[in-house]
Amino acid sequence: MNIFSRIGAAMKFAATGRLSASAFEGSLQNRRLISWKATQENINSLLAAGGETLRARARQLVRSNPYANNAANSFVANAVGTGIKPSSLITDIALKDQVQRAWLAWTDEADADGLTDFYGMQALIARALFEAGECFVRFRPRRLEDGLHVPLQLQLLEAEHLPLEKTEMTQDGNPIRCGIEFDKIGRRVAYHFYRRHPGDGTDQQAKGEIARIPASEILHIYRPERPGQIRGVPWVAPAMVKLFLLDQYDDAELDRKKVAALFAGFITKNAPEDNLLGEGLADASGASVAGLSPGTIQVLLPGESISFSNPADVGGGYEPFQYRNLLAASAAMGMPYTNTTGDLKAVNYSSIRSGTVEFRRKLEQFQHATLVFQLCRPVWRRWMETAILSGAITLPESYTDPDLYLPVKWITPKWEWVDPLKDRQAEKLAQDAGWKAPSDIIESEGYDIDETFQRIAADQKRREELGIKLGEAKPAALPPEEKPEQEPDENPEITEEEKEKETV
Repeated sequence: MNIFSRIGAAMKFAATGRLSASAFEGSLQNRRLISWKATQENINSLLAAGGETLRARARQLVRSNPYANNAANSFVANAVGTGIKPSSLITDIALKDQVQRAWLAWTDEADADGLTDFYGMQALIARALFEAGECFVRFRPRRLEDGLHVPLQLQLLEAEHLPLEKTEMTQDGNPIRCGIEFDKIGRRVAYHFYRRHPGDGTDQQAKGEIARIPASEILHIYRPERPGQIRGVPWVAPAMVKLFLLDQYDDAELDRKKVAALFAGFITKNAPEDNLLGEGLADASGASVAGLSPGTIQVLLPGESISFSNPADVGGGYEPFQYRNLLAASAAMGMPYTNTTGDLKAVNYSSIRSGTVEFRRKLEQFQHATLVFQLCRPVWRRWMETAILSGAITLPESYTDPDLYLPVKWITPKWEWVDPLKDRQAEKLAQDAGWKAPSDIIESEGYDIDETFQRIAADQKRREELGIKLGEAKPAALPPEEKPEQEPDENPEITEEEKEKETV
């Protein structure tokens, strides 16, 4: 069939709705799929239309839903942990040590709000990506007299600061799309932020005023899912509806169990004035309440009866139903079921290791493609430039080329494994066979190779100075065995020569 025949068959199918040999099942418009209405809109159009509602619902879900909140905490703890830390690739050990010490001192001063250090800011950014899809970091240069180790700080801005609905043209012809200004060739040149958070009711200053911030002063951290995407999508978005409805169902079951635990009886009397169980006076609606004591046997009048409530139980399908839905929600978020729910009752060594390895492979992709590339790398460059210009770091004359002092390796947090003994043994075998460098093993622990060796050497020197010896204790020497006394000869008159003759 040539190209014209295929086009004709496709057009015929589109007109008649009948299946052709070249059609995809997912593109059919038959009875089963007639209600499936999909759109070809760009993701930026979808976010501009419904992004505000999507983000607000995602934040509310993480605030109030226990599974969404636990998944967010687990995501941040595994993706960032104690922080993604730099290891300068400067070959001069003394100069590298100067850079690393200056960086460590600055991390405690990095937050413009003074709430946490640089690694705590990484955790805040990761959580923002989970529940809001994006976060903005603004460089805030400081004066030398401010007393900082390096006159630079970072300010975190939530996604609500950048209005999704701001789409227009500037006076010089630059398009503004979802709050981001682009030049004629599609490069970001500025961000149009609200000066105040539009949802902060405690801030009584003027709302709605927008400031234009150059793109060189802003880092936009988000995970792009499609080419050309300019704003972020909450990580929890694919699981939002299922978690919301499941939470409502769970609340309904909880209320039903509460009602089932309330034991109630209903008395039918011939005469309203009869007092059978010592009930009190009727209330405004004509209802009265009676108590029931243990061991009570009450005789009723002829024609009177008493009945008790018998609410339906949850049944045996509750837990399997919850498990399947939570499993689907966890898959939608890219989280292991155990990390979302904390349920470890059906876990064995193989299953939890397999799930953990897959989860960490996804996080490694996120760490290097998003956090390191969009956040850590530009922050390091800006920090190094500021530190050199301010005199916080003194470089030799040979280090005039940025390619000599800017290279850095970012070390992610250590992964805790299910069986660390086997992992240690495997690493030792790989190192002994020459398949793995010691630096790779040390960096997988979250440490810098040079810093680790320097600390080991310092510890060894300190032990020698104090006379401390470590290692396996050698067993104490046993006392020499005493030879048993020789028994006296029965016939002392026999000489040695005669004994030798008898032996032969």
